Amino acid sequence: MKVAALQMVSGMDLRENLAAARGLLEEGAAAGAELAVLPEYFCLLGARDTDKLAIQEPFGAGPIQDFLARAARELGLWIVGGTLPITAGGERVRNTALVFDPRGACVARYDKIHLFRFDNGSERFDEARVLERGSDPVLFTLTARDGRAWRVGLSVCYDLRFPELYRAYAGQGAELLLVPSAFTHTTGQAHWATLLRARAIENLAYVLAPAQGGLHANGRRTWGHSMLVDPWGTVLAEQAEGAACVLGELEVERLAQARRQLPALEHRLL
Repeated sequence: MKVAALQMVSGMDLRENLAAARGLLEEGAAAGAELAVLPEYFCLLGARDTDKLAIQEPFGAGPIQDFLARAARELGLWIVGGTLPITAGGERVRNTALVFDPRGACVARYDKIHLFRFDNGSERFDEARVLERGSDPVLFTLTARDGRAWRVGLSVCYDLRFPELYRAYAGQGAELLLVPSAFTHTTGQAHWATLLRARAIENLAYVLAPAQGGLHANGRRTWGHSMLVDPWGTVLAEQAEGAACVLGELEVERLAQARRQLPALEHRLL
């Protein structure tokens, strides 16, 4: 199955971001992708953390969700909307990944569980000021055009640092792990590729990680390097910076071969 990690450099205008996302989705569909995954905050990277409150939507209704459903239906794609702000109540929102099938139906929702906090003296982030954390891991089944069913585990950005989440997915049969992200340049340069490859190797699963990648209108710089990693930890496709459609293929036999050669998932004690 061909898949696409869509790398963006989202700005502060919702309409412009959705137009850019649509262009990348169309590129992925034209190239034969069956699954296309947008990055975290594909719809908006504002000047302030609180800017996302202005575009929040109740789950099940709103222009961003309508955009994703329409694109999935018109392009015949499975689409994961990296994240968008879903109303939680009060002054916080959920940072939510939504999955739409090729009919345009929303078939899965994952709310980011681990909220990023970082302070190195010059860069400071604390997502808990605006976000309400999720609590539940979410897997869904994606049926490809050839009829093969893939078990897919959802996560977002900072979740990547918590291997127990992915181990839980592996225990439930996950074969593909999705990590839409907006890693900072500082933390991405240090840890991004290492963590992605580790999650693939540990769980003998494909990892598809679309990211924000470049200098944004708000002055923030994200790491990018969207990639597809195979179950052996090999990077199959990657884009350093800039908007791009990063294409790769999931091979059933490659997955089976890796798990057959090294049956580590069968050797777990916990």
